[in-house]
Amino acid sequence: MANQVLLDSQLRLVFDMGVDEKGKIIFKNKNYNNIKTSATADELLSVAQAIVSLQTETLSAVERNNSNQIMA
Repeated sequence: MANQVLLDSQLRLVFDMGVDEKGKIIFKNKNYNNIKTSATADELLSVAQAIVSLQTETLSAVERNNSNQIMA
């Protein structure tokens, strides 16, 4: 049976930058690496809200990207 081990976690904030000349929404990502793998979703949301309060762009999404190692 395979097992997975959580190696690393990244916080990504996705900002709405408006629309282009064709009417397509433009998004900009800001990534924060070396997030504690033990951080909860509530903790990450609190951090994201603190960071967003310093930004001028509109927040579209908060994402967590995990890197796992799969072993046999």
